[in-house]
Amino acid sequence: MTQSGGSTNLHVDVSIIMPVHNAAAWLPESLQSVLLQTFQGSMELAIFNDASKDNSLKIIQEWRQKFADAGIEMTVGGHDSDKPKGDVIISACPSCPEDFCRLPPSQDNPRHNDSVGYAKNQAIMQSSGAYLCFLDADDVMHPKRVELQYETAVQHQCAIVGCRVHREPDGSTDRYTRWINNLTPAQLTTQIYTANGPTVIMPTWFCSRCVWDKVGGFNEGGKGVPEDLIFFLEHLRLGGQVKRVDEHLLTYRYHPQAATASVHRDTIWSIQLAALQERVLANWSKFTIWNAGKQGRRFYRDLSEENKAKVAAFCDVDVKKIEKGFYTYEESTVVPKPKVPILHFRDASPPFIICVKLDLTGGEFEKNLASLNLQEGVDYLLFS
Repeated sequence: MTQSGGSTNLHVDVSIIMPVHNAAAWLPESLQSVLLQTFQGSMELAIFNDASKDNSLKIIQEWRQKFADAGIEMTVGGHDSDKPKGDVIISACPSCPEDFCRLPPSQDNPRHNDSVGYAKNQAIMQSSGAYLCFLDADDVMHPKRVELQYETAVQHQCAIVGCRVHREPDGSTDRYTRWINNLTPAQLTTQIYTANGPTVIMPTWFCSRCVWDKVGGFNEGGKGVPEDLIFFLEHLRLGGQVKRVDEHLLTYRYHPQAATASVHRDTIWSIQLAALQERVLANWSKFTIWNAGKQGRRFYRDLSEENKAKVAAFCDVDVKKIEKGFYTYEESTVVPKPKVPILHFRDASPPFIICVKLDLTGGEFEKNLASLNLQEGVDYLLFS
């Protein structure tokens, strides 16, 4: 059975895009946050109920009149299949390594029959707004969110606009939350290759509909596929911008059922590495890998043969690694096997690919990096 309710508006200013799957515990607060927006333009709420088995649909229907009274049209689409839909796969995108989207399920590509990307695409297709404001059904918008992000998006038509967040419960994912909220405007485009994913997180996205049109929608590969990261990287590849409203405009909930919890770290690594090789390393003649330990060596092993040949050295602060003198790539079929020098970071030459996680060394790594007076995005990039 299909749940229908298409929009009769020819045009509204902003469509709130809300995919819903078993969100009954959080829906009332999330829906109330839409009604409390200070935005004076026209809005609609486009919900796609993706096979919820709890009371989500009942709650949505109970809120219809409240939205009608507020002059906000609610459009509800969806289905009541056994599982969320994820069997429709859009064409592979350049941001995915080696047709990642088309690979069969595996540990690195754990595609199952549920797709957040599918639900987002469906909600957008049933909407009619000139601008799209994404809202997860378990999150809560602060009252000025739409107003402030709309102002920025109007000025930057080709941008994904994010915002700062308040994480709930307090103290959960502290390092990640600090990273989300404290990136500089320049770092929104330089720190796109870290394991954290998009530098403005998906639950805060606000953009012109033309941004979604240009990318061609979200990947529908299913659970475990980071559709937000794939979309984000493709948006940047096509010349899109990233902006952030520097106010806390969303309460971003952390819980085990969140869709992001299903994404395998190896998947993120593969997608990020493919993008880095295509967009950065292809333009460098040589570079240094900062970290002669496990992460740096893995990064080297996973490079294409062409990019392995560009690695001038590893660098580190560990005396034992430096005294060893070099790293031998034992798995290589080349004879003799490649040996890459290991240097102290002060003796190494930029540009660097830094395979060190931030905010984990009591500030020591950050102090060492700052001592070199390098420019992020030119002299080094983070990959961790």
